[in-house]
Amino acid sequence: MNLRTLTRGAMILPLALAVTVAVSTDSEAQKRLRWKMQSAFGSKILHLGPSAIRFSDKVYSMSGEKFRIKFHEPGALVPALETFDAVSKGAIESSWTSPGYHAGRYPGLAFMTAVPFGPGLGEYMAWKWFGGGNEIRDRVYADHDLLGFDSFGIGPETSGWFKEPIVSLDQMKGLKMRFFGLGGRVLSKIGVSTQLLAGGDIYPALERGVIDATEFSLPTIDIGYGFYQIAKHNYFPGWHQQVSIGEFLVNKTLFEGLPQAYQDMIDAALGWQILYTYAETEGLNPDAMMEMQTKYGVTNYRWTDEQLGVFEQAWRDLLEEESAKDPLFKEFADSYLGFREKYKIWGDAQALKGTYLD
Repeated sequence: MNLRTLTRGAMILPLALAVTVAVSTDSEAQKRLRWKMQSAFGSKILHLGPSAIRFSDKVYSMSGEKFRIKFHEPGALVPALETFDAVSKGAIESSWTSPGYHAGRYPGLAFMTAVPFGPGLGEYMAWKWFGGGNEIRDRVYADHDLLGFDSFGIGPETSGWFKEPIVSLDQMKGLKMRFFGLGGRVLSKIGVSTQLLAGGDIYPALERGVIDATEFSLPTIDIGYGFYQIAKHNYFPGWHQQVSIGEFLVNKTLFEGLPQAYQDMIDAALGWQILYTYAETEGLNPDAMMEMQTKYGVTNYRWTDEQLGVFEQAWRDLLEEESAKDPLFKEFADSYLGFREKYKIWGDAQALKGTYLD
């Protein structure tokens, strides 16, 4: 198995200690290095932006302040969603982004960040790290002199901000909506006109009527963007993104040229960040939902089972259609679905459904 795909050292405290020792004993690692890292998420956007800064600070600290991966705001160096080419060419060394932002180039990469009607964090990461998912990604990226590392994890998202309540899915036909990843392609199948916008571009688009509705992320994050000022009807569950995994994208040649100790620091800091951000989002979202409801007048809705069934059927149709015409998409889908089928023997055996008390 390719250990690089496992984000080595994830969440293992002793490795951080070992890295510190390595810095003091490995003369090669004493060299001072400075990398540029452009983020797709602004530093003020809770969870997503600060996660990049925390990662950078951890590496800087573990390296004895010799290796700085400098955070740059979206668009500071290259357009916000165009870091794939910039990192590939070595124009910048790295970016803090999402595989879903590269799906226009390789649609199957959307499987690397979030899957509609997908599993929780444990099963999803099991597929990525131990079920072959990341190995497919690594092969794709290698053709562009890139390496991708799982960088942060966040819990379920909301699935839409609307100006009016959605009583019938017929209301969504022709609706112009910002939507991300595979979920956006699902909505396109039921008649929604979807487009992908960076986070900072969404509010102005809503305000000017360029889009009629949007999804972006979690209650804690969406508050910061102020979507509730224009669209006060917020829908759950986040069927399109039950778990979302971000990406630290690096130039492969430059990464492999790093001292081993610096490579290990990156691995250790990323593993810690995945767990930290996931726990943070789950810990803060209940209060954020309450704040939106009581302070900002947001009404929270749950899609009906019938409506969720329509979304799920459209997802299954999309899987079949895209797999028939895109071999790489099919490879991702077959790997993902095959692992989920195998996982059921364990997952179903451990499932607890509600309360067992009268």
